[in-house]
Amino acid sequence: MAPKTATTEKIGRVGQRRQVVIPRELLEGLKLQEGDFVAFSKQANGVLIKPKRVVDPDDALTPAEAKKVRHAMRQLRQGKGRTWSQVKHELGL
Repeated sequence: MAPKTATTEKIGRVGQRRQVVIPRELLEGLKLQEGDFVAFSKQANGVLIKPKRVVDPDDALTPAEAKKVRHAMRQLRQGKGRTWSQVKHELGL
């Protein structure tokens, strides 16, 4: 016979505008903050709520930009980076 695992059920509340209150312990455990997005999936025995990170397409890098970032990161790891003060000095700022 398999041992039973104790799970503590947390209870929230559905408000007037279908807003659901997530218990603080769960909210902090998932590192969710006001304004974050969550995804809802209907399950056989209820609803699954998962944190969802939404990326604005305007904030995403193009393949060419991503290639430049990878190249720059490679140069930094090889010790080929310069400080901002060195760059300003070279530019005469």
